[in-house]
Amino acid sequence: MWSHKAWRARFVPRSLPPGERLRAYAGWCNAVEGNTTFYATPARDTVVTWARQTGPGFRFVVKLPKIVTHERRLVGVEAEMRAFLDAVEPLGERAVLWTQLPGSFGPSDVDALARFLRRLPADRERAVEVRHPRFFTEPGSTSLLESVLADADAEWIPFDTTVFFQSTPASDAARDAWAKKPRLPRRTRALTDRPIVRYLGGDSVEETVQGWQPWVATVADWLREGRSPTVFLHTPDNDDAPALARRFHDDVRTLVPDLDPLPEPEPVEPATLF
Repeated sequence: MWSHKAWRARFVPRSLPPGERLRAYAGWCNAVEGNTTFYATPARDTVVTWARQTGPGFRFVVKLPKIVTHERRLVGVEAEMRAFLDAVEPLGERAVLWTQLPGSFGPSDVDALARFLRRLPADRERAVEVRHPRFFTEPGSTSLLESVLADADAEWIPFDTTVFFQSTPASDAARDAWAKKPRLPRRTRALTDRPIVRYLGGDSVEETVQGWQPWVATVADWLREGRSPTVFLHTPDNDDAPALARRFHDDVRTLVPDLDPLPEPEPVEPATLF
């Protein structure tokens, strides 16, 4: 995500080589979603460069490969997981193993999830994102999943799209997201001391900011409880995401003044004609 085209000359210097853009991104935010790992396990040498470009407090939430989660649905994936764990090992404790499951993975599949989570390394933080509606609407299914996650000391990642789906999409990016993103109730319960939230706003900044206000209060409460939350802010095109993330952080700091500030971004040279 740190190579998003729209961020060049805004959040990342235009002249910066691709292999150094994560360092610039890390000046804006102190965590990143590893979505590319869903499509292919990165080379270990590549991950070493990620580790070198970021400080000890920078958090990587790396999505497990789709062959593990979507194609084989957590069964018979020993070789693939060994390769993946070896690849991301240079990130050490900064890596969160993010198991994003398809919408068809429901309560009847929870046993497979429990077995899978038990086999993950004990020293690696883990988090699970589910999209089957019954986990959100049936108390029994909710309790079943929470019990499995608690046994594995794993977090439940909510993907909050409630605000996004309140307005008719007005851009190509919003129409694409409208067709692809899940429509699920907002969930605000944390299971561990390091909760993770994914939030999708709308096309307008005003709509996005207004929609995240419940999360400002929730995150502030988590911080007061001694938790260390991570929040990822999205819009349909993600063009303004780093600035929005910092604005959200500022909103939380108004309620929790002793929250550490985010890092200072490196200067970005002004755009030129050549």
